[in-house]
Amino acid sequence: MAAQSDDGKDELFSILSNHRRRYTIQLCKQAEDTVTLSDLAEQVAAWEEDKTVSEITSAERKRVYTSLQQTHLPTLEEAGMIEYEDHEVELTDAADELDVYMDVVPEGSIPWGVYYLGLSVVGAGILGGVWVGLLPTTPIPELGWAALVLGLFAASAVVHVIQNRQMELGEMERPP
Repeated sequence: MAAQSDDGKDELFSILSNHRRRYTIQLCKQAEDTVTLSDLAEQVAAWEEDKTVSEITSAERKRVYTSLQQTHLPTLEEAGMIEYEDHEVELTDAADELDVYMDVVPEGSIPWGVYYLGLSVVGAGILGGVWVGLLPTTPIPELGWAALVLGLFAASAVVHVIQNRQMELGEMERPP
């Protein structure tokens, strides 16, 4: 994927700024096929009201249906994120570009950048301690300490990749 210009990034952030558009992308990614406007309106209303689809009222559904039809689907279509025809919605390949902008930090977690900074400080402390002789080199040799630090980074990277895949749009039960 080519680097986004500032204008392109602004447009993507504008698209993602509205929860109904995020919810639309979420549902379409979950469906992996076309979604009817009716089904989309029902699910978006259910997410908004924190209800099941069977619990939403016709007024709640209609309010969302009208908003999607008149505002949000045309916006997503104009941006090239969806194809909208005959009351059916389907994601385009361009919608994959949105994933990079949806780095969701779960509640109670710290951002990965802060985590890796802390891990770097710990790693530098361990290696510095070995270098100045504060940490024993028997029974663990210098290379063993370095392997420990490398192992911590590798294990963290694996967890990071798994968590990012679980937090992508379309993978979570409820969109961010």
